[in-house]
Amino acid sequence: MHKGGFVTFFLILSLISFLLDWYVFSGLKTLTLGWPSRYRIILLAAFLIISVGITILLITGFSSFSTARGMTPFHEWALSLFLTILVSKLVFVIVLSLGDLGRFITGIINKTQHRKSLESDSYFPSRRKFISELALLIAAFPFASFLYGMFKGKYNYKVHRQTLYFDDLPEAFDGFTITQLSDIHSGSFDNHKAVEKGVALAQAQKSDLFVFTGDLVNNAAWEVEPFLNTFNKLKAPYGQFSILGNHDYGDYIQWNSQEEKRQNLETLKQHHAALGYHLMLDESVRLEKNGQFLELIGVQNWGRGFIQKGNLDKALSNTAKNSFKILLSHDPTHWEEIVRYHPTHIHVTLSGHTHGAQFGVETAGLRWSPVQYRYLDWAGLAEHNERYLYVNRGFGFLAFSGRVGIWPEITVLTLRKKPADKQSV
Repeated sequence: MHKGGFVTFFLILSLISFLLDWYVFSGLKTLTLGWPSRYRIILLAAFLIISVGITILLITGFSSFSTARGMTPFHEWALSLFLTILVSKLVFVIVLSLGDLGRFITGIINKTQHRKSLESDSYFPSRRKFISELALLIAAFPFASFLYGMFKGKYNYKVHRQTLYFDDLPEAFDGFTITQLSDIHSGSFDNHKAVEKGVALAQAQKSDLFVFTGDLVNNAAWEVEPFLNTFNKLKAPYGQFSILGNHDYGDYIQWNSQEEKRQNLETLKQHHAALGYHLMLDESVRLEKNGQFLELIGVQNWGRGFIQKGNLDKALSNTAKNSFKILLSHDPTHWEEIVRYHPTHIHVTLSGHTHGAQFGVETAGLRWSPVQYRYLDWAGLAEHNERYLYVNRGFGFLAFSGRVGIWPEITVLTLRKKPADKQSV
């Protein structure tokens, strides 16, 4: 989206926000009926100052937005604060409007049944203070959740462990462990110490292999430079391997020339090397242990609705026909549309990309995120005909400077060989 499109979009959002302000203000006036005038004025004025102030911050922030740089942490914070207030106001308005709808229906019934004379001031009952109190209480939940997600949740790293069993896993690799990170989005970080703690937690897993499945940056190679000495601490006995994600190609900002864009990608590749990562560009690597081996395959980005550079056939060209194969592919739609139906059996595919929308609910009885309406497999494990996909929820964040319910992930996979009595016949 070009700069003018950003400004227009946020002007429309701001107009919606101002309309919500009017309705919320009326609800707060009802809420504060009976309060001492001083406290009533303080609350109403504070609401207007905060809500209008954040909207103005958003407009002024994006009026200086540069399509040559993309969103900075400042832009992400301005957008996140605005969304926090906007969603909270929307929830308040929904509850309040339901109460007002009840008043309207009651008024129609009163009029129909002639319970009041035509000379009466109104058929409609006054808004109940209880409804405004209820609206405020319910709206406090998204408000508090978003603030937590912005200040704490986005660095609330969680280790997700998954054990996978296979008939044909080479015996030497029984118990082999893999730590996966994805979607670092280094251009969004605003707390270096918190990032270091996340990296230390990943390294503490002491896995046999480390893999990174794309989106090291938001747009430009320079974004990761302050963190090179942080992420290069990730080491594993069988090496560190990485691939590119859709954001790594620099497609979402404007460049002065195609040569500048090409050089940016070359610089990013050099940064992968500086991190100690073997960047896999449609290729395979054989990992050997005790005379046996498995094959690690890495492709460039291939995604439905996104850049499609990955060439799986090229990456498979030097692999053995019946070898145990692990694929790194950034976008899970690659697995959905191609990998799980490919004539070559690929045992495990590791992806990222979705971030789990950075918002949702994951409990024992409920698993929901708005991203599920875009992606069939958006987090965790999926399986099709003994081919597995694991989608990492992402280490970093983008656009919304926070995470609510879908916390940043460090994945630890353990490969196990099925016991002989449980193997497929």
